[in-house]
Amino acid sequence: MIKTDILIIGAGPTGLFAVFEAGLLQLKCHLIDALPQAGGQCSEIYPKKPIYDIPGFPEVLAGDLVNNLMEQIRPFQPGFTLGERAENIEKLDDGSFIVTTNKGTQHHAPIIAIAGGLGSFEPRKPLLKNLSKYEDNGIAYMIKEPEVYRNRKVVIAGGGDSALDWSIFLADVAAEVTLVHRRNEFRGALDSVEKVQQLKDQGKINLITPAEIVGLQGEDHLESVLIRKTTNGSEDVLLEVDDFIPLFGLSPKLGPIANWGLEIEKNAIKVDNTLDYQTNVPGIYAIGDVNTYPGKLKLILCGFHEATLMCQSAYQRIFPDKKYVMKYTTVGGVTGFDGSKKEAPKAVVKAIE
Repeated sequence: MIKTDILIIGAGPTGLFAVFEAGLLQLKCHLIDALPQAGGQCSEIYPKKPIYDIPGFPEVLAGDLVNNLMEQIRPFQPGFTLGERAENIEKLDDGSFIVTTNKGTQHHAPIIAIAGGLGSFEPRKPLLKNLSKYEDNGIAYMIKEPEVYRNRKVVIAGGGDSALDWSIFLADVAAEVTLVHRRNEFRGALDSVEKVQQLKDQGKINLITPAEIVGLQGEDHLESVLIRKTTNGSEDVLLEVDDFIPLFGLSPKLGPIANWGLEIEKNAIKVDNTLDYQTNVPGIYAIGDVNTYPGKLKLILCGFHEATLMCQSAYQRIFPDKKYVMKYTTVGGVTGFDGSKKEAPKAVVKAIE
């Protein structure tokens, strides 16, 4: 039986940062994740994808963000159960929980923090004939290593952030990048839309809208795609390509967590965002992309905020008779469970005092 103060289900960025915030409160964490390594989607799906909205980092690769988070929490010595899925939960008479994985590993904690991101997921695939023939033979649904596309002709389809961001990134990698979207308007960030338009004007990206991919051709490997333009009627254009990357998002599934008696809305866990992101089950929280509440934004930085408030609430549940006085890390420093301590500069402490 693995015992801990906070059991975190999901080892993505939000779950990892929760370890740091809990550590500042001297609370021990253990994380469960079905993936074989920490980092969630940032490690598994797009480790080389640049992220632009992490405070203090004008640009950081998803994999590097995970590495930095792992280094940040190292002094707090979190435990990990990786490659196993949280399957069953049992609430004990004292209000604590036992969570058992699909491989039978049991975990006991007074607090559960679900940070499962989108849960288990599958890419949304276009409805195209012979699609399966070219999967891994010219068609990919995610980009793990951009260098694979060095000096190749790439077609990306989609209108969200992933399609825009990867079109921008691969403009300096691939020999030719073509972005196809069925509408003139995009769903992604305005800055990304403007950047794509600039690259189009510079001749670095071929932008074809409104249009969609309607056919695939090639012998053993994808050789061309048939693009149907829908401006003023329809016009079919055959484009020679090396790679086709449809980025239409993911179909998320909560998996076994959906059967834990939690209030679910549109495949997400409802939480109380007026205080601490607790679910309808006392002692169980949901933070990051896995939760929903009025005004919810599925951003990593929002998950960081939610993790911070969750840890404060968890501390009060574990120690109801203690009053925690928050100290800024610039004053109190950071003391790890491994005996390490990062002292705040005395001049800074004196200035604040």
